[in-house]
Amino acid sequence: MIPVAEPDLSGNELKYVTECVVTEWVSSLGKYVRMFEEQMATSCSRRYAVSTSNGTTALHLALAVLGIGPGDEVIVPSLTFVATANAVSYTGATPVFVDSESDYWQMDAAQLEALITPRTKAIIPVDLYGHPVDMDAILAVAQRHNLYVVEDTAEAHGALYKGRRCGSLGDISCFSFYGNKVITTGEGGMLLTDDEAWCERARFLRDHAMSKTERYYHPEIGYNYRLTNIQAALGVAQLERMETFVERKRRNAALYARGLAGIRGILPAPEAPWASNVYWMYSILVQPEYPLSRDALMAVLKERGVDSRPFFRAIHTMPSHPRDLHLPVAERLSATGINLPSSVKLTEEQIAYICAQIRALAA
Repeated sequence: MIPVAEPDLSGNELKYVTECVVTEWVSSLGKYVRMFEEQMATSCSRRYAVSTSNGTTALHLALAVLGIGPGDEVIVPSLTFVATANAVSYTGATPVFVDSESDYWQMDAAQLEALITPRTKAIIPVDLYGHPVDMDAILAVAQRHNLYVVEDTAEAHGALYKGRRCGSLGDISCFSFYGNKVITTGEGGMLLTDDEAWCERARFLRDHAMSKTERYYHPEIGYNYRLTNIQAALGVAQLERMETFVERKRRNAALYARGLAGIRGILPAPEAPWASNVYWMYSILVQPEYPLSRDALMAVLKERGVDSRPFFRAIHTMPSHPRDLHLPVAERLSATGINLPSSVKLTEEQIAYICAQIRALAA
């Protein structure tokens, strides 16, 4: 079976993790946590970074730092992993869902202003499947209405928006290092910002809100959102090869684009002229012209040794966040999208085989 994703841990990962075990620095204290934070900040031209236990806790921590809570509203795309909306709900605020745009499948910035109310405090754009959001348009809306922008960059390590690294553009940006991400620590996350006070606030809340001057004194309710030194050691090793991983992702995308070209009813992953898509997942849409439905195609591919994943469910359609909404683009993308195998370890022969199966089924 060709998997949808698998990590490449063939660099210094074992060396650095072994050092943690040998020296017994295995918890949230240790040099690799500091190194990973500093290197992530540098990679995104940020001043500060705060590591967290996963991408969801990074988002929650960002919103908590900004003081978002009950009675507030935060605009999020409906077509994203549910963690984006969940993080808003953790604060007691309400996620407000916006549709996607058709060209690049990202949050539709043109619809934002119609959703803003006196209770709106922030926007969370998501770089879906590795393609950047149109951040200039989103930042312009936020500036007009005095809103925070929290970048959910969980899927876009190394992607570029108009030459600028994704994760460098919002007030705060959040990354995930889950096992299928461009770089991984197994689980793990990161909050990046240029604001020193926000950084200090994030560190305080992340570490149980423990006083810096009096041990075991907690003036507020905090969280245990810390990353371990072992996980950070993996992250440092992964960052050493991030540019190589991005090159491989983009090579895979070029091979897929060539292999799928001209197949009636298959719409390959897009890339805006102002973007450098990192193709965290290589995604296609199965149009009505294709002989099989999306789900039928996935089933046949699995029979032929190719794993795949459907697009995320539009969040507003699920019982966890029910809304009486019709967001046609998000719903259409959710119903027709497939994520094909996207590992940096894929071979050219494997990609050719996958494309050949999709082409043969169209005949």
